[in-house]
Amino acid sequence: MAKGVTLKSEDYSRWYTDVITKAEMADYGPVKGTMVIRPYGFSVWDSIKEAFDNKFKETGHVNAYFPLFIPKSFLSKEAQHVEGFAKECAIVTHSRLKNSESGEGIVVDPDSKLEEEIIVRPTSETVIWSMYKKWINSYRDLPILINQWANVVRWEMRTRLFLRTSEFLWQEGHTAHSNKDEAIKETLTILNIYSSFLEEYMSIPVLKGIKSESEKFAGAIDTYCIEALMQDGKALQAGTSHFLGQNFAKAFDVQFANSDGKMDYVWGTSWGVSTRLIGALIMSHSDNNGLILPPNLAPIQVVMVPIFNSDDEYEAIINLFEKIKTSLLKLNISCKIDDRKFHKPGWKFAEYEMKGVPVRIALGPRDLEKNTLEIARRDNLKKEIISVENAEQKIQQILKLIQKDILKKAKNFRDKNSHEAKDYDEFKTLAKNNSGFIYAHWDGTEKTEEKIKSDTKATIRCIPYENKGKPGKCIVTGKPSKQKVIFAKAY
Repeated sequence: MAKGVTLKSEDYSRWYTDVITKAEMADYGPVKGTMVIRPYGFSVWDSIKEAFDNKFKETGHVNAYFPLFIPKSFLSKEAQHVEGFAKECAIVTHSRLKNSESGEGIVVDPDSKLEEEIIVRPTSETVIWSMYKKWINSYRDLPILINQWANVVRWEMRTRLFLRTSEFLWQEGHTAHSNKDEAIKETLTILNIYSSFLEEYMSIPVLKGIKSESEKFAGAIDTYCIEALMQDGKALQAGTSHFLGQNFAKAFDVQFANSDGKMDYVWGTSWGVSTRLIGALIMSHSDNNGLILPPNLAPIQVVMVPIFNSDDEYEAIINLFEKIKTSLLKLNISCKIDDRKFHKPGWKFAEYEMKGVPVRIALGPRDLEKNTLEIARRDNLKKEIISVENAEQKIQQILKLIQKDILKKAKNFRDKNSHEAKDYDEFKTLAKNNSGFIYAHWDGTEKTEEKIKSDTKATIRCIPYENKGKPGKCIVTGKPSKQKVIFAKAY
């Protein structure tokens, strides 16, 4: 156990916060509910952002940027949309401050009241579709495949670092199409990009499906999602992709002349992942010693720690480390030589365990004589001695193995914590114990869905759309059910 970190088994929520703060991933901002992403945490986000950005561009998407401020009237144009965000909106009502008459501070200048209040961006559908109205006239203008990297504000009452904060970073894609089929294809393409990314880069297995009517994005026809299972048995929605139909096109009167010369409304999608993924990364893999980062996203994949008694030993070890570093960089392996003399090796070992660096190399005078290195894996804390000649090849193999092994571990955990509820009593027991994903038949009504949520706090995470399964009877009402859906308590 790392110093200052609460055991997962004692208090999972406290453990999560301890790991974030001790690993210097993030800290609390001065305004309640806000978060400061520290350099180490932001470097993880940078890796996520870069990998996703490449995947989006490979599929024809381009980046743009839209205003942070949205006229209040825009949200009024799409009733379902505004209803979904009304309680989370931050609103700008005045444009300036002034010194108070008492001279004891500043106050809002009442003469600066805005003619129309401004909403601080909770999501960008409305402002983007107002621009599509200007840009789209003909089928020749379509499709438009835009992505935006931005911050958004949702005035959350209960916050938790990375998982739910009043301001967070994300990407939001917004596309416009000439027909329904193309828009649906886009929605599923993005969903598959999300799911493959989480498995390949983050070593997090996910379930893909569609949200129930009550859980879908406000203003969407259908919301597709990926769901991951955290180590405490709760689910986390890791990404969503929305088929908007013609809802926003109709709200903003975005029409185009099709190939027959007839006017039609544009078909739309929107989709996004956020810094919540960092929370998912932490809760999927980390342990009581701190972070466990998958090599494909780790800011530092290999750290080298010298062990020495004299300046001559130090210089010889650092020189060898520099040669190894040069070779690793040629293999696109990020590495760091910790050449600080004012910290002991044991202190450094603990620091890099806390920060989840996948591989640690230690080298002392005896190792130097034998031409060997000590290699330590962060995921399982196992150590081995290897020859210097084989270092680059061995390290490359170990990094690939770590990536594979932590995915396998996460999959095994998910499988072990996925259950099929035969009746409602069994369902309630599973939900009470945070037993993970619960597969159960549901009659498709919001009334039954709400009863289950009220009784157990478990919600429908998704309705699988690829493997629909066999029909049966609802565990609550006994009414016909088309297929089993996936329930869980969730963040």
